[in-house]
Amino acid sequence: MSVPPRLFDPQIVAARRARAHRSGPALFLHEEAAFELQERLKDINRTFTTPAVVTGFPDFWQVQFPDARIVEDIEVLDLAIQSFDLVIHAMCLHQANDPVGQLVQCARALKPDGLLLVAMFGGQTLSELRAALSQAEVEVTGGLSPRISPMVDIRDAGALLQRAGLALPVADADPRKVSYTDTTALMRDLRAMGEANPLTDRDKRFARRQMFEKMATLYPMQGDRVVATYELLYLTGWAPDQSQQQPLRPGSAKARLADALNAVEMGETAQPVSIDERENR
Repeated sequence: MSVPPRLFDPQIVAARRARAHRSGPALFLHEEAAFELQERLKDINRTFTTPAVVTGFPDFWQVQFPDARIVEDIEVLDLAIQSFDLVIHAMCLHQANDPVGQLVQCARALKPDGLLLVAMFGGQTLSELRAALSQAEVEVTGGLSPRISPMVDIRDAGALLQRAGLALPVADADPRKVSYTDTTALMRDLRAMGEANPLTDRDKRFARRQMFEKMATLYPMQGDRVVATYELLYLTGWAPDQSQQQPLRPGSAKARLADALNAVEMGETAQPVSIDERENR
């Protein structure tokens, strides 16, 4: 069997993160994600005793969840089957070559009725930079190479959970706007996040200075600053269990939806309603 092509280069991903660690990482978006995940856990009336966190930034996430086992986000996760009641996939699924496979491994690691929480970057992330950089490269070089990672859209995120066999899947988005003095500061921040281009098919030659100068002129400004969008996606799914709420069997309803909505079904004839009756409805 042929090996499917890898979208991301794992060695480059690791090198980018190592450089971020050495330079002092800019993890303010990880801080936002950790706070949001902790708030969601507070809303769940349950105490989790065997948590695990899958992440590429172990030092930061160990502090956020000191009782959790920290697991490196490599292709085969070090997670024993049905060993955890909570698994958090923290800000690294967007750089996985097989995101469904990652979720399947997390789902298998959950005990029955265990919870999976995912925080990741979504499809609207860096939309302004993506557009400006693409246009600048075409104008300067006459071609286009992959420079910003593709990311999952919120409309497809819930389907990933379903494909992994998780119950009660929920996906929601939290877009954040971050302003910078200029595009150079934005690019510097991306390197400090460990989010510089890790694509396998990236152009490995040094980019022309003129391309970045052109990109700076094309980037939309808000006043005297540039603003970047970061879309944080949060996914929630549960390991299936008989104790969970189950959907009703088809045909088991005891009342018509049309009656509850005071509506007329197709094939029925609407009865005349007076003005007074309309006002009372």
